Amino acid sequence: MELRTSDLATALRGRLDGPDATVDGASHDSRAIAAGQLFIPIVAGRDGHEFIEAALASGAAAYLTTGPVPGGTAIVVSDTIAALQAAGRHARSLLPDLVVGVTGSVGKTSVKDLLAAVLATTMTTAASERSFNNELGVPLTLLNAPDGTEAVVVEMGARGVGHIAELCAIAAPTIGIVTRVAAVHAEAFGSLEDVARAKGELIEALPASGTAILNAADPAVAAMAGRTAARAVTYGRGGEVRADEVVLAEDLRARFVLRSPWGDVEVTMAVRGLHQVENALAAASAALACGVDLVDVSAGLAGAALSPWRMELATSSSGARILNDAYNANPTSMAAALDALAALPATRRTAIVGVMAELGQREAADHAVIGEQARGLGIRLIAVAAPAYGGEDTASVDEALALLGEIDERDAILIKGSRVAGLEVLAATLLHR
Repeated sequence: MELRTSDLATALRGRLDGPDATVDGASHDSRAIAAGQLFIPIVAGRDGHEFIEAALASGAAAYLTTGPVPGGTAIVVSDTIAALQAAGRHARSLLPDLVVGVTGSVGKTSVKDLLAAVLATTMTTAASERSFNNELGVPLTLLNAPDGTEAVVVEMGARGVGHIAELCAIAAPTIGIVTRVAAVHAEAFGSLEDVARAKGELIEALPASGTAILNAADPAVAAMAGRTAARAVTYGRGGEVRADEVVLAEDLRARFVLRSPWGDVEVTMAVRGLHQVENALAAASAALACGVDLVDVSAGLAGAALSPWRMELATSSSGARILNDAYNANPTSMAAALDALAALPATRRTAIVGVMAELGQREAADHAVIGEQARGLGIRLIAVAAPAYGGEDTASVDEALALLGEIDERDAILIKGSRVAGLEVLAATLLHR
């Protein structure tokens, strides 16, 4: 959205240095900044103030700073992260009422993508990029909502109790979706009860006039209805919005009848995997609560695309099917991806997997369970620096490729691991092998 730097300086309690200017959106990455944006230098591994001049050279219209002003238009503040969050709150005050927060241990990015596609059939919609869901990504999502935006979908992640409450103080959501409570980032949370308490902060933040969208199939999520005065809509198995007559095609796209208090409609999904049906129900529930017509809900799900490296299915030059789900991994999503691989038509199925990170004390047991699932499904398991699966362990991507050997039209191969594994490069290599 377009903002005057003089207005921003007032909202941030900062000092304007240089001529007043108009900024259109914001970025903390000087390499990716667009002309006219506000540059936010973040002090982390490196001091982002070092890149102010590079950002200006790339077209930044203004920047925040806690120190010297090397030219151009600056807003001098005491803390750039706190100022970014204040800018996000200011942007939220200029947006319409419809802001949807999405959280959960698994599926939140997919639900965000699906919901944004459905809402866009009816209204001008902005949404978080990729998985920009933390104290930087949430205010940037709000600041980068174009003028004329009618709905915003904000993904919210957490590494502990209190984090989502802080994000809600910035985004002020009127609709909240919670997908699942699972042992993800267990090192940070400590227990499933802590995870549930943290994810439920989104529901507690809703106004009484808002709507909570809750997964009926997860008791910890369904119980969050008691933590809000907002209306609750349940989805999934046993919920008000559910899927009947589910059929999975050979290309892993699901077809089903969506049943809801608003009526029924047939849905053919664009994204792949049986587990995406539950995510589609979450998105549909929120859209229907926003007044989107059933026909438009179906059309939005039929045209939706996910963020990169999520259930991407392609055929390699050798004829093998490559299922790239390399963006991240936890026990729930890994199990779903193995089921998807098992459903692909092939005579040889191989999963090349990386570590599932941040599982804490459950790490060894959770990896072993996934290894047993793969063997039970007749899937060959090649692990990259992750011996706990009990599969064929390798030290590197190159070793995994060598162990895999030649592939052809008989093969279906899953690539999946946590971000630290970086297995997306392996998927790209296999496609051209």
